[in-house]
Amino acid sequence: MSFHVSHVDDPDAWNSAIERLPLAHILQSYQWGTLKRMTGWLHQNWLFKSGGDPVAAAMVLTRSVARILSVQYVPKGPLLDFSDLDLLDEVLGFLEDNASKKRAIFVKIDPDVDADSETGREVVSILRKRGWLFSNDQIQFPNTLVLDLRPSEEELLKNMKQKTRYNVRLAARRGVEVRSGGVEDLRTFYRLYSETSERDGFVIRPYGYYERVWKELMSSDMAHLLLAEVDGEPVAGLILFKFAGKAWYFYGASSSRHRNLMPNYLLQWEAIKWAKSQGCTEYDFWGAPTELSEKDPMWGVYRFKIGFGAKFVRHIGAWDFPTERKTYWMYTRVMPKILDLMRWSARRFRR
Repeated sequence: MSFHVSHVDDPDAWNSAIERLPLAHILQSYQWGTLKRMTGWLHQNWLFKSGGDPVAAAMVLTRSVARILSVQYVPKGPLLDFSDLDLLDEVLGFLEDNASKKRAIFVKIDPDVDADSETGREVVSILRKRGWLFSNDQIQFPNTLVLDLRPSEEELLKNMKQKTRYNVRLAARRGVEVRSGGVEDLRTFYRLYSETSERDGFVIRPYGYYERVWKELMSSDMAHLLLAEVDGEPVAGLILFKFAGKAWYFYGASSSRHRNLMPNYLLQWEAIKWAKSQGCTEYDFWGAPTELSEKDPMWGVYRFKIGFGAKFVRHIGAWDFPTERKTYWMYTRVMPKILDLMRWSARRFRR
């Protein structure tokens, strides 16, 4: 079978094409590629057709790391039917050749292929045979929890764990109210997000970055903000992404105030109902433990998410194709150690 590959630079044409492909993901949308320019990435959108119909796609992000070298990343892609081995061979071959032509040290992919399926095991075997390496840098969560939104709201409630269902109703009885937010509420959400990062010990970017991302996706009807309030005081919030009939719970934030009222439970339930009302059939909770163990730092988050009746899904994770092994080894193994040493030296000098 012959495939025709072309570059698509029209936002509507690109999104319309990839929405119909298997594993369609918002991180492959034209808007996401545009937003990544803020952090130094350029994007090219490659569409594969057979008989005039789109059969695969790959938005390739490229960032320079030296005067003549770069790295490439296909976030949550490529998009295709991974059980079609001829098509997979064509797409992987294109990505490998493109990386070499662009003098990229490597190209990274991390498609949402189920690692525990027969197709997933076959894809991993093919990647290894072609020289791809399981990446030490898993940019996205390799695992997640996914909720099927096709059942009725009554069935979704019934499928929750008893304690989760109780907490959803408790929050409503005790006066927690959830409302949709607009652009004017983004600073309020960011304040909650900052408080969450300080409490839970994760690093976030400055407000300007998030404002650009959230505004762009909200204006494109691809993001939605919800805030939970107690007596008019915002105590929790989340931002959903929406694309191709799927919703992703990307950003969550909460205050330490009124946690006994369980606002996060009602907030999450309202988000699920909103996604269902938008025609979404799948709700991705975006992130789960690497291993299902109480020792995993994400175990508490996992227990919260699984309570809503979601299914744990283990993906194949991120894989790198090095165009030159020695340079790849230097970039991925040696350079991070040098940078860590430089940061340590700088901190010591300041003290």
